[in-house]
Amino acid sequence: MSGGKTVLGKDLTGLDALSTDQIRAILDTAEPMKQIARRRVKKVPVLRGKTIVNLFFEASTRTRISFEFAEKRLSADTVNIGSVGSSVSKGETLVDTARNLEAMSIDMVVIRHWSAGAAAFLAARIPSSVVNAGDGAHEHPTQALLDILTLRDHFGRIDGLKVCIVGDVLHSRVARSNIHGLTKLGAEVAVCGPRTLLPAGIEELGARVVNGLEEAIEWADALNVLRLQLERMQDGYVPSLREYNRVFGVTSAHLQRADRELLIMHPGPLNRGVEIDSDVADGPHSVILRQVTNGVAVRMAVLYLLAGGEALLAEAASEWSQE
Repeated sequence: MSGGKTVLGKDLTGLDALSTDQIRAILDTAEPMKQIARRRVKKVPVLRGKTIVNLFFEASTRTRISFEFAEKRLSADTVNIGSVGSSVSKGETLVDTARNLEAMSIDMVVIRHWSAGAAAFLAARIPSSVVNAGDGAHEHPTQALLDILTLRDHFGRIDGLKVCIVGDVLHSRVARSNIHGLTKLGAEVAVCGPRTLLPAGIEELGARVVNGLEEAIEWADALNVLRLQLERMQDGYVPSLREYNRVFGVTSAHLQRADRELLIMHPGPLNRGVEIDSDVADGPHSVILRQVTNGVAVRMAVLYLLAGGEALLAEAASEWSQE
């Protein structure tokens, strides 16, 4: 790996700050990372000797485990810390926690935090690289990158695609990162959901608003379906879960009315029978599990590039990724 300035700079705190070329570099580098998962020995030594701390202050299954897989497949040493059982539960600040970790000679921090801006706040205060694994309702850059990679895998392009994000956009960091990334790569993005769950001024981010699920299905090449984030809701944003499912839940009947193949995505976890029915989530239109697979490859690419690796093209990396 090269020294000096990396392709991504020191940190990945959001897609809003990345250029089109940087986003493409991550996607291209993720392609050979996929090959590692298909090998008999699913490991390469490119981050041997690097120490990565996973600092998760919010509950997570897919993202946390995906990062752990990515780190181990690149041969990094990993440490996992949550708010429960750490000094954070005793009142220690985020910066003090990180500075104590820095004193133990770490190289990278992957952080999930309930506060928007936490990743950037930390990145400005420690010399180690910081990767945002989700900060409040702000951004979730690696989720958006794996979503975009899944779209590119399926359609062979991003430019000109029409992607509609359906559901609880108001509380969704995934939606914001997807809008930033997709529009930079030339896709058209729309949002669809109850007016109470659509942020004011969402058009300023580059997304149009469609009035209902039927219109979204008629317009889009792909639907990225979001769950209702009930843990972030303190007011009555929807009349009931049953009513939400009736109006905005994606069903097989909706897909049968589409005049072309419609790709179905979901960042997880799924609320089956609320925002998406099981026969859709598990059906032929769904690429939800492919998103999970691509998540490991994308996170491997991000960690590799932040550590100083050169951007890789799949066709030029066969020797690099061979056993």
